[in-house]
Amino acid sequence: MIYAFTPDPFVSVGPLAFGMGPDETSEALSGITGEAKRHRLRRRAGESVDAVEEGVYREFGLKLYYREERLAGVVVDALRGPQVVVEGEALVGWIPSVLEQWMIGRAEDREPDSDLSYLDAGVPVSESLGIVLDVQRAGDHLLTRPVVMPREALDDLPHFLPREAWSRC
Repeated sequence: MIYAFTPDPFVSVGPLAFGMGPDETSEALSGITGEAKRHRLRRRAGESVDAVEEGVYREFGLKLYYREERLAGVVVDALRGPQVVVEGEALVGWIPSVLEQWMIGRAEDREPDSDLSYLDAGVPVSESLGIVLDVQRAGDHLLTRPVVMPREALDDLPHFLPREAWSRC
């Protein structure tokens, strides 16, 4: 079964709301996937308690990133993740240039310079949706893998999530 998540910009994507704790995200996804989330823990210098940094649903195609143990980013795998649908447009697993054109057209309907920006390597960002259309290699092709984030991520987008969250294509 293919699931489709609709984002509420800067608030949630599907059943996952930004600010949820790891247990809450597991509960929110329990009715959708039977897969158990694997956690990567990190201990900060001077702290005696591990902090959850990443939750992975490999089979379901989701990586969840946490800051201070609160959901701060959702990365959808281009090949096996749930679909993310915005304004009737599917964002997962497509040719990047096609969706970039959609984003350009969408931005033209807004104030100049208010919606579309780019990260390194020409990766488009919708600042009104809080979505980065990152890419993932699939053989000889690149496919879109959306990264969905809360509003505070826009202050320092490339560094808001750990380096592992971004493609290396």
